Amino acid sequence: MARRIFIGALVLWAFGAAAQAPAETVVYTRARVVSLPQAGEPYVRLKLLPRSKIPFTTQAFRVADRALLAGIPEGAWVKFTARHVEGENTLTSIHVVEECKRFQRCD
Repeated sequence: MARRIFIGALVLWAFGAAAQAPAETVVYTRARVVSLPQAGEPYVRLKLLPRSKIPFTTQAFRVADRALLAGIPEGAWVKFTARHVEGENTLTSIHVVEECKRFQRCD
């Protein structure tokens, strides 16, 4: 009986540790830059590809560090990551990529 309880506790501990520390995967979203932040405006507007969960939508993302946007012109195709920080979508990384051609596989 004690052995069953010990094994049960060991299994619960193993699954609990795995559930508490999931491997964080980075998901990049493809988009086209619609507008860059102007003076005093901390937002960049990105038009998401229809492959995203939200079809053909333009969203604004807060830019915490303007150095992320260095060398990225308006109209450029980008891959980016974002997080929900203090109630807003905040850009965490962004880089220029080639345009995703219609009916062709993109990475």
